[in-house]
Amino acid sequence: MESIALYPRLVFALAFITLWLAAWVGAKLGIRWHNVTEDLRTDYGVVLGATLTLLGLIIGFTFSMAIGRYDQRKNYEEAEANAIGTEYVRADLLPPSEAAKVRSLLKQYTGLRIRFYTTRDKSELRSIDADTARLHRELWAAASQPAIAQPSPVVALAVGGMNDVLNSQGYTQAAWLNRIPGSAWGLMFAIAIFCNGMLGYGARRVAPRLFVVLPLVTATAFFLIADIDSPRRGIIKVRPQNLESLQVSLK
Repeated sequence: MESIALYPRLVFALAFITLWLAAWVGAKLGIRWHNVTEDLRTDYGVVLGATLTLLGLIIGFTFSMAIGRYDQRKNYEEAEANAIGTEYVRADLLPPSEAAKVRSLLKQYTGLRIRFYTTRDKSELRSIDADTARLHRELWAAASQPAIAQPSPVVALAVGGMNDVLNSQGYTQAAWLNRIPGSAWGLMFAIAIFCNGMLGYGARRVAPRLFVVLPLVTATAFFLIADIDSPRRGIIKVRPQNLESLQVSLK
């Protein structure tokens, strides 16, 4: 379920078809068995309403989880830009040769981070990760070697800023990997199927057009959740606006 959730459009199509079929099958079974009589219809409506309310609450909680993760990715993008910009200024605290090297590497690193946020290609992403690891080593070496050679509080401030740059990338990586668990998706789909089945089961006749409404609304909600929770495949994405502004200022 987690791999399917990476593709919001596939989630929408799968949810709509599955839920519509659940309602249609429920209606067929209800008419064949005649279990919901007029005497029981009021009580059945209460049970159906409570079940739909539970589905709405679960969708709302899951949507809140997706929004929280989206906001976290935005905040870490801002934190990355601030850390890189601060270290670019603190490079003045290093010896001239190391300062020039740090600034050059930070310019490359900023462009690399922008590519991380905008790419959708898996092979390019692997290349970006490899280049990021290489730049991390070079940046740390450029900042730490002067501190080892001539330890001082001033140089230590530049080293601390470089540590923030490296840590901010790790926090961003963790935030992009932190997504809604597959078990949560499975539970939400199961409850939605059950609700649509109950809706069809309580119908007085088979009405395929009427059964479209709830599956369509539910599938749209699933699509929105998957879209927000998918950093690379969705329509709603985190744009590296702060990093792009920083790149312009560094030039």
